[in-house]
Amino acid sequence: MRITRRLAALALGLGLVAAAPAAMAETTLRMVAHSDLKVLDPIWTTAFITRNHGYLVYDVLFAKDANLKIQPQMVDKYEASADKLTWTFTLRDGLEWHDGQPVTSEDCVASIKRWAARDALGQQMMARVSELAPVDAKTFRIVLKEPFGLLLDALGKPSSNVPFMMPKRVAETDPGKQISDYTGSGPFIFKKEEWKPGEKIVYAKNTKYKPRPEPPSMLAGGKVAKVDRIEWLAIPDPMTAVNALLQGEIDMIEVPVPDHFPVLKADKNVALFGWNQLGSQIIMRFNHLHPPFNNLKARQAAMLAVAQEDFLRAQVGDPEIYSVCNAPLVCGSPYGKSYGDVLIKPNLEKARQLLKESGYDGTPIVMLHQTDLQSSNQLPPVGKQALEKVGFKVDLQAMDWQTVVARRTRKEVPDKGGWNIFYTTTTTVDADSPAANSFTRGDCDKAWFGWPCDPEIEKLRGAFARETDPAKQKELAIAVSDRVMDQALYLVLGQYKAFGAYRKDRVEGWLPAPVPILWNISKK
Repeated sequence: MRITRRLAALALGLGLVAAAPAAMAETTLRMVAHSDLKVLDPIWTTAFITRNHGYLVYDVLFAKDANLKIQPQMVDKYEASADKLTWTFTLRDGLEWHDGQPVTSEDCVASIKRWAARDALGQQMMARVSELAPVDAKTFRIVLKEPFGLLLDALGKPSSNVPFMMPKRVAETDPGKQISDYTGSGPFIFKKEEWKPGEKIVYAKNTKYKPRPEPPSMLAGGKVAKVDRIEWLAIPDPMTAVNALLQGEIDMIEVPVPDHFPVLKADKNVALFGWNQLGSQIIMRFNHLHPPFNNLKARQAAMLAVAQEDFLRAQVGDPEIYSVCNAPLVCGSPYGKSYGDVLIKPNLEKARQLLKESGYDGTPIVMLHQTDLQSSNQLPPVGKQALEKVGFKVDLQAMDWQTVVARRTRKEVPDKGGWNIFYTTTTTVDADSPAANSFTRGDCDKAWFGWPCDPEIEKLRGAFARETDPAKQKELAIAVSDRVMDQALYLVLGQYKAFGAYRKDRVEGWLPAPVPILWNISKK
């Protein structure tokens, strides 16, 4: 396959062609990420592209290994009192910020507080904390009001929002505002001066980073940067990205479109890699503040209008890697209860009846359509068609994903810059527990975008977080799941596994994880 003139021009513009001999000594990993990066604060947003950026630049106190066990990362040692109320954490030696300053316990305390102000599990944790304070330069203490069995799970949360550690001066930024200082302590350094939104993002190896001695295991263990430089390239057209990979102009595509799998498989130098075998869950999110979805019957009408497989077929395509599943807390998980034909087989007559009873007046609902996000850009047209079959009028508004990320935070009425529906995906490890699952929150203004107000589900989630008996925890988790479905808080549109593509003749060491891990990857 010959590279097109357009691709050649793009390659030249992005600096993909051969450079001067002096630059060739530097190993550079070039990847097309799943979207462009515009928001750089991984605490302010739950967007996965910003989370992925965070994992390169920042480090974490704890991380999950391949057995889904929480392991120390920045922490060297920790201990809990006999009553499990006082926890003491000591940092590893040699931890250093990118500006050369040592990482201190004060930095970590400030980082935990800022993260917890935004994250569902963090808020559950802090509701039970009576003291969070430094002990000395390398040690800090958490004192609980009551036992909280999810403390380490919270501090080692693997996906959005991740409790990334930041310098105190940065972590003291108002949680409702974005940071402007991107100093981290992770294995790579963000090169702000080379950042060109819509074109490329650059990271340089942190030569002073000290990995843990253990072998890497999912998000835990030694984070060894094996390339000098990482470039995320913005190539929004999927076929152009595939051509770039086949021609050797790039090394990896984070999430190629499944329709292109046959082309990729046909090249002996390219391999597909199921980096997220644990899978992801697709979500349709309602705005509960404004009509029509501030009305339960309107939400239920939407629930009875859709069929998961229509969305999965359009977005994922390959039935080998997707599955219909209407369990809010994930099929295959300990709390994965299913609900018959709901969301599987539509009931259009009942949906039309409920919509009429809701008093819907025909005002078009604003549905946000992220055209550049390969994990969800095919969902909105399917949703529009399904809802219009039962009587909704849908205003499908096209924009890039980063605009959706900003737009979904707005609480204005839909025709004044707000919204009614948007779509997103989440990793199953973030959705399989009521404590971590942000979509199940019903604490009004504090809830995740959409802001449902449901005191009953908050009562259940709080009881789950306090409970230590596994059998009772399961009862409470199932009750949360039942409440999600009964109130149609949001719609689950199925599950799928994420596959990437890479040049196996040039790249090795990609680790499986719910996040695309770029440490441990080397160039041959």
